[in-house]
Amino acid sequence: MMKQTENPLIVQGDRTLLLEVRHPKYSEVRDALTPFAELVKSPDYIHTYRLTPLSLWNAAALGLRAETVLDVLERYAKFPVPAAVRDEIKRTMSRFGQLQLFIREEELVLSAAEPQIMKDILSYVSIANLIGRRINEREAVIPSAWRGAIKQSLLKLGYPVQDMAGYTDGERVDMALYEQRGFVLRDYQKAAVDAFYAGGSTSGGNGVIVLPCGAGKTLVGIETMVRFGMATLVLTSSTVSVKQWKNEMLARTTLTEEQIGMYTGQEKQVCPVTVSTYQMITHRSAESGEFPHLSLFHERDWGLIIYDEVHLLPAPVFRMTADIQAKRRLGLTATLVREDGRADDVFSLIGPKKYELPWKQLEERGFIANAACTEIRIPLSASCKVEYMGAGERQKFRIAAENPDKTPVVKEVLKRHEGEQILVIGHYVSQLETLAQELNAPLITGKTPQEERETLYGKFRRGEVDTLVVSRVANFAIDLPDASVAVQVSGTFGSRQEEAQRLGRILRPKKDGRTAYFYSLVSAESKEEQYAHRRQMFLVEQGYEYNLQVRERTMP
Repeated sequence: MMKQTENPLIVQGDRTLLLEVRHPKYSEVRDALTPFAELVKSPDYIHTYRLTPLSLWNAAALGLRAETVLDVLERYAKFPVPAAVRDEIKRTMSRFGQLQLFIREEELVLSAAEPQIMKDILSYVSIANLIGRRINEREAVIPSAWRGAIKQSLLKLGYPVQDMAGYTDGERVDMALYEQRGFVLRDYQKAAVDAFYAGGSTSGGNGVIVLPCGAGKTLVGIETMVRFGMATLVLTSSTVSVKQWKNEMLARTTLTEEQIGMYTGQEKQVCPVTVSTYQMITHRSAESGEFPHLSLFHERDWGLIIYDEVHLLPAPVFRMTADIQAKRRLGLTATLVREDGRADDVFSLIGPKKYELPWKQLEERGFIANAACTEIRIPLSASCKVEYMGAGERQKFRIAAENPDKTPVVKEVLKRHEGEQILVIGHYVSQLETLAQELNAPLITGKTPQEERETLYGKFRRGEVDTLVVSRVANFAIDLPDASVAVQVSGTFGSRQEEAQRLGRILRPKKDGRTAYFYSLVSAESKEEQYAHRRQMFLVEQGYEYNLQVRERTMP
């Protein structure tokens, strides 16, 4: 039997966890930590996780108990778990559910488990101002319009509210799945919908489902719509995605063309089921003007709002979501990582994480493609190095990202994968324009007209074009099932979210079962290399390993 000191995990007094990567139990421990700890560093030999209030509250919302978390830590730790950490885990997780919102006699009531809790929170002016009237020492009436605001405010004070107030049913819409067409949900998709639906009780109806790109999040959304059978507003990331959602609804359900509206720059139909984009909702004619399309939230008696790619939610949509807490809210995403730190708002306004499945588990079952990830470090030439050293901090990143010596490496990768469907993805349009010319490949950026984009995507799907050069517009919700190679030439600084999304472009399972390949081209010994470590953290947490290739420096 393995001695305790031979275990791979060290639990430190500051709530950080150190995990040995080369240990035989590494994968087992990584999977055990994922439900309640966040990965913060991922060098070659030791990965650092952190226990945060939000990670522990999400675990509590999933039904995990403090005893379960402590059991995992004690089972895999080299040394005893510090007493202060044990106490903090118990204290933090116990806070979930100590404050509840519910409806009593048509009033919204905030209830505290203990009188002292109510006394403590009312000592804050920000909370006292949101209270309508006191009922007793443990309960107070909250104006219904402030349901979202009080959840946001209390979470910031360390009090996650369990919202049991229920929802308005919204307009009824008859819809069903086309089971006669052989459409059956995969077991994990059904489990995800079940977790959100919660038997139709007040404990369901709000929350986030986390599944890898290519795992069928759209189908999860559609089944959720059918399960509730109510008017539904779907918000997604692009006009292309709007059309994909509509096509999937028509193919999978009994909904008709007339029942599904698309609310975009081209057409503004509001139907029992309406699909729009975050860009459309947040569009305004002047920087300081109103958001005229936010009224879409009130255009119909919605019973459900689905936020596709929920980690992208812009601030105006957060504000509107705070105002419509009586609507059911489903968030769909491949990663809850938000680089702006607003994951707290996702938790309080959309809801806690209700279901998550590790990427590697789906890969092992063949539901997403096997993926091999390679980072290729390319030195800056002597002349570029001189320019780099004399530049400001932000400009240094761009010089490194646009390293011209990446171009021959891209050509080399394309030659290696000749005959496969390849995406060359980057952040800087000038770099992509040069690459498109060098590769004689079509280019899609934000400036590409919508009709032209769809034409090019169609040609790529049919195999008429085998390489596309794409900007950030292809990060999200683009269905290119045969894409098997992605070459990332530049990105948005250290965005882990973007790294996960770009890998996701090639994860749909291939008909012949072949492996997908993800290449990240990084300028060595530069700001870009530093950010690359951060970008990889999410994928490392999911079990992917990055192979490293280092190229020799060329002459100027």
